[in-house]
Amino acid sequence: MAQPTSVIHDIGYQRYTGPRLGRWYANRSLYEQSLRTAFGIGRGAKAKIFPWLVIGIALSVAVIAIAVRSLTGEPLMSYRAYAANITFPVMLFLAIVAPELVSRDLRDRTLPLYFSRPLSRSDYALTKYAALATVVLVLLAVPQLLIYIGAVFTRTDGFSGALKELGDMGPGLAGAVIRALVLASIALLVASLTGRRAFAAAFIVGVFIITAPMVGILNVIGGEGSALSYLAFLVNPMTLLLGLEQWIFGKVPDGVPIGDYGPAYGVGTAVVLAGCVSLLLLRYRKVAA
Repeated sequence: MAQPTSVIHDIGYQRYTGPRLGRWYANRSLYEQSLRTAFGIGRGAKAKIFPWLVIGIALSVAVIAIAVRSLTGEPLMSYRAYAANITFPVMLFLAIVAPELVSRDLRDRTLPLYFSRPLSRSDYALTKYAALATVVLVLLAVPQLLIYIGAVFTRTDGFSGALKELGDMGPGLAGAVIRALVLASIALLVASLTGRRAFAAAFIVGVFIITAPMVGILNVIGGEGSALSYLAFLVNPMTLLLGLEQWIFGKVPDGVPIGDYGPAYGVGTAVVLAGCVSLLLLRYRKVAA
C-alpha cells in the first residue's frame, strides 16, 4: 500500500519586514484610544450619552456665568470657585469614565493582548491614568477658558484688563490641574479593583459620598476652632483639595476653615496622589494577564 505523501501549500504568508514602531507608539496608541473611549468617540450613542451630558452641564455653568457677567458686569463666581461648584458633575464623570477605561479590559480579559506588545504593565496603568487625568482637566479647564473669553469681551480696560483677568484665571487653571491628577488617581485605582462597571461606578461614588458626612462628624467631635475641626476636611477628597487651594492661593469667602494647618493639606494631597498611583501600579503587577 502506497504511503501518503505530505504536500506544502504556499498560501502567501510572509514575514513582516516593515518598521517596528515600538513601546512609545504602543503607549501613544493606547492613550489616544483611551481618550476616544472616555468621550464615546467611535462608539454607539449609548456610550456618548452620560459623558457628554456631564460635559454639557459643566459648559452650561460656564455659559450662565458669561451671561451674568455680560448683564451685570460682575462675575458670578471666581475661577477657583468654578471647580467647587461642579463637584457633583465631576464625581459622576469619574464614575462613568474610569470603569470604561479599565473595568472593561478586566471583564473581557483583554489584558494579555495589551501585554503581548512592547507595553509593560506599568505602561498600561500610567497611560490609562494620563488619559483619565486629561479628560478631567478638559472638563475643568475648558469652561474656565470660555468664562475668560467672555469676561475679556465685557471689560472696558483693554489689554491691561485682559492681563488682570488672566491673572485671576491662573489659580483656577492650576487648581484644575491638581484636581485632575488627584481625582483621576483615586477613581482609576477604585475602578481597577473590579471588572464590573456598575460596581466600579458605585464604589467611586461611595468614596466621595461616604467620606463627606465623616467631615461633619469630626467637626462635631472636635468642636469649633479645635485642631480636629481644621483637619477634618482631609478625610474627603473634594474638601482636601479645597483646603490645598486655600493654602496655596489664599482664602476665599466660600472656602473651608483650615486655620494654620495648610501644610497638612499639602502633605495630605501628596500622600493621596503618590499612594493611589503606587497602588495602581502594584495592582497591575499582580493582576492576572
